[in-house]
Amino acid sequence: MDVKNIAKLAHLEISEEEAAIYSPQMAEIVAYVEQLNELDTDTIEPAIGGLTPEGEATEVNRDDAWRESLGQDLALEQAPSAVAGHFQVPKVL
Repeated sequence: MDVKNIAKLAHLEISEEEAAIYSPQMAEIVAYVEQLNELDTDTIEPAIGGLTPEGEATEVNRDDAWRESLGQDLALEQAPSAVAGHFQVPKVL
């Protein structure tokens, strides 16, 4: 798996050491998801929604009504970590 190319497409900069760490992890994830190809779905009805005729016939619009927002202070009040008015989250990759 070309982790460096995937990182480039995602506009991420990763070192060779990080690529060496993430490459086998990503390969395991892909192998896990590929197990779905082994499932027999011939007798499974498609889900209603999306681009199915039923989904296209479903009314998905609603009135665009204004309502009060939560507000930055209240939103960050219970955040585990906030820095300079923003949520601080752990690095993903």
